[in-house]
Amino acid sequence: MKLLYIISFALFIVTGCKVGKEYQAPEMDIPDAITTVQANDSASLADLKWYLLFKDTILVNMIHTALENNQDMKIAAARIRQTMALKRIAAAPMFPEVSVFGEKYQENIDYSGTSDINRLRAELSWELDLWGNIRWGKEAAMAEYLKTTEAQRSVKMSLIANVAQTYFELFASKRELQIIKETGRARQEGVDLAKLRFEGGLTSETSLRQAEVEYAKTMTLIPKVERTIVLKQNQLALLLGKMPTVYDIEVDITENIIQDSIPVGMPSYLLERRPDVRMAEQTLIAANADVGVSLTNLFPKITLTAQYGMQSKDLSDLLTNPYSYFAGDILAPIFAAGANKARLKASRAAFEQQYFEYEKTVLGAFQETNNSITTFYKAKEVRALMKELENSSRTYLELANLQYINGVINYLDVLDAQRLLFDAEVSLNDAYLDEMTSYILLYKALGGGW
Repeated sequence: MKLLYIISFALFIVTGCKVGKEYQAPEMDIPDAITTVQANDSASLADLKWYLLFKDTILVNMIHTALENNQDMKIAAARIRQTMALKRIAAAPMFPEVSVFGEKYQENIDYSGTSDINRLRAELSWELDLWGNIRWGKEAAMAEYLKTTEAQRSVKMSLIANVAQTYFELFASKRELQIIKETGRARQEGVDLAKLRFEGGLTSETSLRQAEVEYAKTMTLIPKVERTIVLKQNQLALLLGKMPTVYDIEVDITENIIQDSIPVGMPSYLLERRPDVRMAEQTLIAANADVGVSLTNLFPKITLTAQYGMQSKDLSDLLTNPYSYFAGDILAPIFAAGANKARLKASRAAFEQQYFEYEKTVLGAFQETNNSITTFYKAKEVRALMKELENSSRTYLELANLQYINGVINYLDVLDAQRLLFDAEVSLNDAYLDEMTSYILLYKALGGGW
């Protein structure tokens, strides 16, 4: 056994040889600026923790609940545990395998009696990683594990974004319903006023019927929005890992609007933060390791085997008859109809595909971030313009009502002013939602929550 240890130690030194090309990160021409809309900053919106991104404590609590209960998060966590075990399996061949065997049986001797045979032996087997086959496999397994952890980060980021977006969409739908009902009440008052003026002989029946039509049209919008509210509540409950329920959200969406200018970080941060870029790189590392495995399969494999055991005819003499042996097996590929070389070519082609996939992912990351930054700033501009439009429309309606009461204009002009205000209020509500959505998507595009 001492001889086995000496030989194994000597051969272990030899295992420093690792055939194949070590992974090197692809070199890409990273731009100095992400977009021309906003100058870059050394800081980044993505530096914020997600719970500092929103001022709404109800939303923050909902996201906490989703991170604990959401089924996709639980699946991602279980997948990490799976790849962690597979990583350990891939690393196990680096060490000797020890097994213990025992057997007991009776042997008849010339029909004159029986003899009890007892055997106990320990076997040590160790495949020497002369060319790096096992180490390449271990590297591939490690890359798969790290890829899975980045996949969990991606699921977490998407979940936070989906909960926040659904939350704001739910509020926006409730706000739209409120606008419709307020408009309906205003138009009901218009119907009552038109009826009084018609019965008093001040206006024709046409004005009354116009008022009734506008009121009816407004009320037909309510069922559709109420349906949207229920669907958004069910979607939010699913994200939170709960059964469908009713969420009473009273916080004004306008309170969550953030500052006019935000730092977006330097371009290189994208490669460090975004989980999709990091996943693509880990996939590339695993593909490079697979090339190493295929290459080392062209070389012979050496396995050392040693046994040490006891044998006796009587159980009491089990420890008095030791036996042992030491052997080495060499398995060398001789002829496989070109299969091993074909596997190597296939692995290299797969690596090349993953290389281009990585470049594609990086390019897509910068495109998505550029789009998100542009969308965010333009959404803010649209929201500001919509706010001005809403104020102007409200003033116009007040003047129209005053002029109608004094008989300066007819009721058709009032209805036109009401329609303008209603459209402006709905558009402003949508603009607030678009701005918050663009803010969330920008945070996600920058790899937020690092």
